[in-house]
Amino acid sequence: MTLQEKYKSVREQGKALLATNFYNYETLRGVLEAAKSKNAPLILQLTKSSIDYMGLDNAVALGSSALKYFGVEGWIHLDHGGSLELVEQCLKAGFDSVMFDGSELPFEENIKLTKEVVKMAKPYGACVEAELGYVAKLGQSTDKTALTTPEDARIFTEKTGIDALAVAIGTAHGFYKKEPKLDFERLAAIRKATDAYLVLHGGSGVPDEAIKKAVSLGICKVNIATEIKNIFTLTLKKELVNNDEIDLRKTFPPAIKAVKELIEHKLSLVN
Repeated sequence: MTLQEKYKSVREQGKALLATNFYNYETLRGVLEAAKSKNAPLILQLTKSSIDYMGLDNAVALGSSALKYFGVEGWIHLDHGGSLELVEQCLKAGFDSVMFDGSELPFEENIKLTKEVVKMAKPYGACVEAELGYVAKLGQSTDKTALTTPEDARIFTEKTGIDALAVAIGTAHGFYKKEPKLDFERLAAIRKATDAYLVLHGGSGVPDEAIKKAVSLGICKVNIATEIKNIFTLTLKKELVNNDEIDLRKTFPPAIKAVKELIEHKLSLVN
């Protein structure tokens, strides 16, 4: 089943897909063990920094083989692709879905480049995601406000032909200094304005009830990344304190288990 078909299915059921970033075999194993235990589909995401770290072909092969090994229905997605060159490389490498993030570009330029991505992805049957509005990235100010408008969402979707649209409704990437307040009225209006599958970026740290409500109002994909890195690293640090064990096969499993438990909980929210 293509990702576009899966989006259609989960939206009809009032559910969403969880999209998890992975950074090495251990974090990948944690998220896939969770998906297997919940018998849930999963989107595996890779950013440019993770691709640079693992190598493009290595990362795709690792994700694809692990999906088969754990028996999980899933797709590999480029998260926050910042150039047409990277998008093309990922499509050729076998990605099921690509995101071109032109959200910081002028509106018309974002449309122009995103249209190119849609054209590039069509021969591969790949899903295309884009972003509108300001969802603060790591290190960027969370004080700035530039939320997605329903009218912009409608125009952008119609002119580009994208499948999925990441919307700015009050979330940010990384950890929050205070509890985020999502603009659910805006989300409902955007859903009425476009048939694009809506995506919630910055899902780490968003309260459980807010995620559930966002899904009920039309969010079809929820991204989780920061919480995965955080719980894996903190658990590993705790495991290594006053521990003379040097066998990675013994020190990594508690951190893998922590990721698994985190993702099992997140999957229960979107399903």
